[in-house]
Amino acid sequence: MTQKANIKRSVLHHVGITTGRIEIMVEWYGNVLGTKINFEKENPAANLNGVKGVWVTNDSANHRIAIIGLPGLQSETSNAPRVGISHIAFEYDSLDDLLDTYVRLRDIDITPVISADQGISIAFYYKDPDGNTVELTMDTLGDWDASTEFMKTSLAFAERPMGKYVDVDKMLEARSHGASSAELHERAYAGEFIPDYEMDASKLL
Repeated sequence: MTQKANIKRSVLHHVGITTGRIEIMVEWYGNVLGTKINFEKENPAANLNGVKGVWVTNDSANHRIAIIGLPGLQSETSNAPRVGISHIAFEYDSLDDLLDTYVRLRDIDITPVISADQGISIAFYYKDPDGNTVELTMDTLGDWDASTEFMKTSLAFAERPMGKYVDVDKMLEARSHGASSAELHERAYAGEFIPDYEMDASKLL
């Protein structure tokens, strides 16, 4: 078995998604993440006739998501949990950026299925057109070392890793009355912005 000391460090570069409706998926990720197309090709490999590949990014990387369109591929319609990657996440620098993104997406009828303050982060979970879960998040402590220590040592986090569900519009209302990002996080984690409607984390599975 390879010893951890010998492992060369790598970082996540991109994710790949297969779909039966590639145009809709490319548009959705463009709307949600601000991705642009860097490359697209029909039949990207010799044995992939009828397949289309679109490589998109929202930063300086050549691509962050590879969207592969297979004609006739059916989306999972069952609500039962399934084997696979449960979600992909994208991090913002600040709570204001995350909240402003929520407003922008809400105004084009894209809303999260779950939103929560998890102590180490505030996270909004969306479903793409094929039902994949996409998390938009920010680090509430502003420092990965600090949030890692919180994750390892906090009794509240150990008891409830998902934290407290939040009604984002209630957070926005508090922000409009002058609440700072730090105050919004404190109040959210204390349960002040609990939704008046049910949230069910099983929808993320």
